[in-house]
Amino acid sequence: MNSKNIPADLSYFRLLLVDFLRESHPQLLSDEKFIAARHQAALDIYADVIKNGGTPIAAVHWANETLFAGLHFSKYDTLKNILWNEFSTEVPEAVAPLWAIRLLPECEAVFSKYSLSDDFAYSPEYELLYTELTGTVLICLENGI
Repeated sequence: MNSKNIPADLSYFRLLLVDFLRESHPQLLSDEKFIAARHQAALDIYADVIKNGGTPIAAVHWANETLFAGLHFSKYDTLKNILWNEFSTEVPEAVAPLWAIRLLPECEAVFSKYSLSDDFAYSPEYELLYTELTGTVLICLENGI
């Protein structure tokens, strides 16, 4: 695959990443350098796997591993789920995504206490994070943030 012949806006990997970011990391959508770097890395991995005799299925697998590395755990999704699960009467489901974006900066100090990784949601520490974030969201809602 020659990545120089593919317009950046039409690349499969770029579109896949942007769609994923829109769903789980909207705060990264404006980071064009990040998107371009991940897109190029995925294209390079795909080309390397094919060049070394790998199948297209294997190439896509490894390109996706590169594309989504470090993005499987989402602070935004975590906050959105807390709003849906714990504050559904205060924050209607339709506006929870907007509130989650708004609350991200307010909750950053809580997130920074944990070593977040792709599989963090399956760790015992996730419940502690969830509980601490729930309290922070409650304080924010009570203070009109």
